[in-house]
Amino acid sequence: MKTSRFTLFVFSLVFLQTTGVYSQTPPKDLDAYAENVRKTFEVPGISVAIVKDGKVVVAKGYGVRKLGESARVDERTLFGIASNTKAFTATALGLLVEEGKLEWDAPVVKYLPWFQLADPYVTRELSIRDLLVHRSGLPLGAGDLLWWPPSTYNRKEIARRLRFLPLVKSFRSAYAYDNVLYLIAGEVIEQVGGQSWEDFVSSHILAKVGMSDSNVRHSDASNGENVATTHARIDGKVRPVAPFDSDNTNPAGGINSNARDMAKWMLVQLDSGRVGNSSQLFSPRTTRELWSIVTPIPIGTPPPELSQLRANFNGYALGFGVRDYRGYKVVSHTGGLPGYVSKLALIPELRLGVTVLTNQESGAAFESIVYYVLDAYIGSSKTDWLSAYERLVTRSDSITVAAEKQTTTTRNSLSKPQLPLAFYAGTYTDQWYGNMTITHENGRLGIRFDHTPSLVGDLEHWQYDTFVARWKDRELRADAFVTFSLNPDGSIDQVKMKAVSPATDFSFDFHDLLLKPAQKERR
Repeated sequence: MKTSRFTLFVFSLVFLQTTGVYSQTPPKDLDAYAENVRKTFEVPGISVAIVKDGKVVVAKGYGVRKLGESARVDERTLFGIASNTKAFTATALGLLVEEGKLEWDAPVVKYLPWFQLADPYVTRELSIRDLLVHRSGLPLGAGDLLWWPPSTYNRKEIARRLRFLPLVKSFRSAYAYDNVLYLIAGEVIEQVGGQSWEDFVSSHILAKVGMSDSNVRHSDASNGENVATTHARIDGKVRPVAPFDSDNTNPAGGINSNARDMAKWMLVQLDSGRVGNSSQLFSPRTTRELWSIVTPIPIGTPPPELSQLRANFNGYALGFGVRDYRGYKVVSHTGGLPGYVSKLALIPELRLGVTVLTNQESGAAFESIVYYVLDAYIGSSKTDWLSAYERLVTRSDSITVAAEKQTTTTRNSLSKPQLPLAFYAGTYTDQWYGNMTITHENGRLGIRFDHTPSLVGDLEHWQYDTFVARWKDRELRADAFVTFSLNPDGSIDQVKMKAVSPATDFSFDFHDLLLKPAQKERR
């Protein structure tokens, strides 16, 4: 789960380097700075963990768990860590490799004979390693509508529907982030490890690392007293929103954790799998696997506000991103869910790690704190990261508003549909998602995704044969154009969809749907 509003800032994994004096003391003025960041970006609660040279330097919270209430965030307040879960899934596979039950480069079908993708060659060749590194040929976020928003499909049904997802790139030729193949990784863990992904990660990783407060299910996000409430900006105002509570994709993003436990996780990762002074969770060889780039990622030019963050190399390893900044190798990941965004960043050479967890969808907040902390330990020249990200957010918001205005400006509001509204009603089917239903009642059209209870709304005419789906659940922030294409005889040939706003999260992959009429009926 990433990009768009949840991982808007794609220049994560980047850090600063100069020579300097390294310290195990907390960064100067961290408390004041974190509070300033929290207030600037309107984040109710933030939790920060810092480790250095095998010690926990900071594990604490700032702000409140829920707007309007007094309960404070502390080092044990739980947040959804979202896609930072991917490193746990990769580590779990590494444990099975070390036990001799799995091979990184063996084909997935060796362990899951039923597994299929659209291309038979890719199905045969896709390896366990390929499940983790976003190079299968699937497009960005492909198949996320099978589980996002929560659907009626179970995990195994989602897995079996992947064979209908078209591959748009050559196998292993390009990077395109996905979540669904981590679901398959979870199925491999269950098949080979003899336990569900949830039970395996709980018993083989969380328990052994000592992450006693953490849990492994999206559905646990609201359980317990010391849990951060999810918040987001809705219609210009930050307010509580419903948490994501479906367990279909726990292997891609289901863990809930806190500053205290994430500090323990970073210590184990930075010490090549060693837990404390006596036991070894995994070997240094697995560390090398987890941190070695497999899929190169093109290096773009950062926005002007972040010009210092330009990298020389960038790529995806096994559940982690890897890139450089001024000579340092940086291992990192971000995570995003409704109301939760986070970042974990490690500089192995300095035995330094930082995690920032938040309960509002502000990537600017976690980035500002991460870079502030790393500046303090590396001794680099001071950069006003808060101001830089504040300017970036302002500029990005302006670009989004301009794009939305341009869409409205080019609309022909005097145009009319080619068919009577009743003729658009019916059931439409996409091969990988399933059915979507258009209804006609009281002179108005409605839309409903049959397997996604929250995707229900009104269809408002936009122009020609294009309508806009206005979802009744306004927390989705994902209104979509719905365009009908006609056959020469005036019947409907197909329906395509596209998000109205460029700020819509990419996991709403409406654009990947090709909906065909399931029935030809006219009223």
